[in-house]
Amino acid sequence: NFQFSNNENIHNAGTAMTFGFGALACWIHSAMTIRLNVKNEGRKAGIPRVILSTAITLSVIIYFILMLQGLHTHAARTQWTAVMFFLAFFGTFAVEFRHYRFEITCTDIQEPFLSFSENLSEVSEYQTDQL
Repeated sequence: NFQFSNNENIHNAGTAMTFGFGALACWIHSAMTIRLNVKNEGRKAGIPRVILSTAITLSVIIYFILMLQGLHTHAARTQWTAVMFFLAFFGTFAVEFRHYRFEITCTDIQEPFLSFSENLSEVSEYQTDQL
């Protein structure tokens, strides 16, 4: 896998869209978390999300400032810092997952595979009163 050309304008446009819309999505999730306050945990999860959203937004702004100044190495570092903040933001969703229960059952008996459409028709057959 060799890079034959380098089009910085396309890269910067993709960066702006990815990090710009990503930061916007983080702010929306942060506001929803605080506002909805599910199981009285809105502030516990919302405050770290607001802090991380702020860090992401500042990282993106600093990235573009450094790019305009021609400091590409520092801009790349700032871009990877924003990525790490995004990953930390995604990690805050673990708080909600602790309320879910998952069950995996392993058996030695193999049942015939049902296609997705067969599963839907089978489910709708038993739940017609809920439609």
